[in-house]
Amino acid sequence: MTAATMTAGTPGSVSRSEAGPRTLFDKLWDAHVVVERPSGDALIWIDRHFVHEGSFHAFAQVAGRNGVVAEPGLTFGIADHYVPTRGRDHIANPEIARMIDDLEANTARHDVTLFGLNDPRQGIVHVVGPEQGLTLPGLTMVCGDSHTSTHGAFGAYAFGIGASEVAHVLMTQTLWQKKPRRMRISIDGTPAPGVGAKDFILSIIAKIGADGARGHAVEYAGEAVRALSMAGRMTMCNMSIEAGARCGLIAPDETTFRWIAGKPYAPKGAALEAGIGAWRELPSDADAVFDHEIRIDAGAIAPIVTWGTSPEDALPIGASVPDPAALADDGRAAAMRDALAYMGLRPGQKLSEIAVDRVFIGSCTNARIEDLRAAASVLAGRKARVPGLVSPGSSQVKRQAEEEGLDRIFIAAGLEWVESGCSMCVGMNGDSVPSGERCASTTNRNFRGRQGPGARTHLMSPAMVAAAAVTGHLTDVRPMLEGRS
Repeated sequence: MTAATMTAGTPGSVSRSEAGPRTLFDKLWDAHVVVERPSGDALIWIDRHFVHEGSFHAFAQVAGRNGVVAEPGLTFGIADHYVPTRGRDHIANPEIARMIDDLEANTARHDVTLFGLNDPRQGIVHVVGPEQGLTLPGLTMVCGDSHTSTHGAFGAYAFGIGASEVAHVLMTQTLWQKKPRRMRISIDGTPAPGVGAKDFILSIIAKIGADGARGHAVEYAGEAVRALSMAGRMTMCNMSIEAGARCGLIAPDETTFRWIAGKPYAPKGAALEAGIGAWRELPSDADAVFDHEIRIDAGAIAPIVTWGTSPEDALPIGASVPDPAALADDGRAAAMRDALAYMGLRPGQKLSEIAVDRVFIGSCTNARIEDLRAAASVLAGRKARVPGLVSPGSSQVKRQAEEEGLDRIFIAAGLEWVESGCSMCVGMNGDSVPSGERCASTTNRNFRGRQGPGARTHLMSPAMVAAAAVTGHLTDVRPMLEGRS
């Protein structure tokens, strides 16, 4: 196989008769193995590599070895993690300014395309890649960010890597990997109105635990998953890492193909038709065997919120804060007590009675145009009781939202509308939650201090965050959606 062939996202040369029934992941893996060691480790070819401001360590390793970027046309730089969402004309933090300058210098030195701070295509890497058509079925994709799993929504093998691995990919366009086991999670049935992808994935993580998918490539399937938009699919794959998975995947279908068509970097004309023909072969074979199978009824899922300091600490909004004393596992009980102490919550407290101090709508999990529309549908004509920040996932999403008037809805409700970037998700770019404050957030992690030292984070969907903004406490959004499209 050539690099050009694999970059087009075509399946590998291992036939069904040679390999037997294969899962989607098996097909992606087989198509990209360059060489295998007796130990089972394999050197795999990488089709797309994204770098951001935090990649300066890897570029320094390349420079230290007098190396060059092996395939500059397959690497793309995007400024997102540290960029401020306000005051971009003059970045007050000199360290952040230096990192952004370093990204510009490193990408220019190695002839790598950069979607920089002032580029109209700038945004969060996991939003920009798909909207630019850089994310395609059949590809292997890596980035120095754990939520690279987002791109698996297109039927790609996408995963986060560390600084030394980033340097390895820069210099060789390959990476040593151990093949993960395969898990399939099927969600069937029809969800209730107001229940969507964020509720799906939080309920999955709560069910299997933060380590429940460790060592696995997770494929999401079932009629409820197939009914999701690409934005919803990306939300699910994005948070696969929160269950310990190596990656999350969804088989490409007509929804995928419609999304890709017309994107700037996507194949055009006959090349697109050829690509679609190949991508149709990617879904798991009917008789493919998975190491683990889980089935979930979509109709049994309610809007979900987290109460603790791990995404697995999640419950339906109608539930109450759990009681550590009811647990037989002493270790788990101790962890729960610590989480409740940090979060300032008491056992038995109704989740719907928990007051919030502010809200955040943004991040690579939930800052696409569909997410903003969902939040705006709740906020339209209503006022927020608490302050909040809305940061679109990309400059393109920001422009589209403004064309649709969504920004005016957020501003009229009392929320702040800012530029695109990782923003308050990571709390290291000027946007953070003050210590001790409680934030209803569309992000992917509620770890201690994730949104700022001492910050208390409750994860939920964009519509649920909007509902919390209006009421000032965690709220079931479903009654607020009645009579609204």
